Amino acid sequence: MTSEEGHDDHGHHLPAVEDWPRGFGEASWWPFVTAIGGAGIYVAAALYVMGIGQTTSVGVAAGSGALFLVGLFGWLYHAFVKGFWNRDRSEHDENKLRWGMIAFLGSELGTFGALFGYYFFIRAGTWPPQELPHLVGSLVLINTGLLVLSSFTLHWAEGALQKGNRQNFLLGLAVTLVLGAIFIGGQVYEYYVFIIEEGFTITSGLFGSAFFGLTGLHGLHVTLGAVLLGIVFVRALRGQYSGERHVSVSTASMYWHFVDAVWIFLVVVLYVGAEIGA
Repeated sequence: MTSEEGHDDHGHHLPAVEDWPRGFGEASWWPFVTAIGGAGIYVAAALYVMGIGQTTSVGVAAGSGALFLVGLFGWLYHAFVKGFWNRDRSEHDENKLRWGMIAFLGSELGTFGALFGYYFFIRAGTWPPQELPHLVGSLVLINTGLLVLSSFTLHWAEGALQKGNRQNFLLGLAVTLVLGAIFIGGQVYEYYVFIIEEGFTITSGLFGSAFFGLTGLHGLHVTLGAVLLGIVFVRALRGQYSGERHVSVSTASMYWHFVDAVWIFLVVVLYVGAEIGA
């Protein structure tokens, strides 16, 4: 997005393509960096499944995750934060961002749908395919309650912003971030219990691959959502939102509500559904 129509100013984008054709917006390498990091996470999962060194797969996953987050931060910072007040607000640009998020969430439905399709395929066969751990316990119920609550606190924060109540807006964002962090910590602890104490891993048969594939993918999305909300929170502290300028808040909120809805479906289908008939 540029401040003057017909003029492409790439001075604040490093690296960038200086001779990028007019009409294509700003050019940046940050989306490419983010994509490389995201692809590396899948490569790490493949290395682990194929048994090519647990240390190697963990190292690739950690490095790729860090690259993904760095690329995401650089992408969003240069796209939305830097020079925010120098830009003229355009309803057309805001609509593009909203529709862009809707299109992205549509692709996410396809990604989750593929893994759910795999689970439904194995669920239609002999059940259970192997001995299953106890899935529905107090931890998953508490985690679910916290994530659902975070959607309400985020919605409350949005309402406060539209009413011009900056204090409640910041409070709602902060509470949402804390609840999201607790949820991620709870999922890490659940993995510890399953993997270390019960010996249930991604290599534990068909269900193990489906369980860790779905919950791990969702955990990655919650982490991404927390990063997005963290950037929104930093911008909010700098006073970059108002009742009239809040499009990035609403788009980040759309993403957070999406991962919340996916988790509820995941719990009903994967956790509860797996124990039915087991």
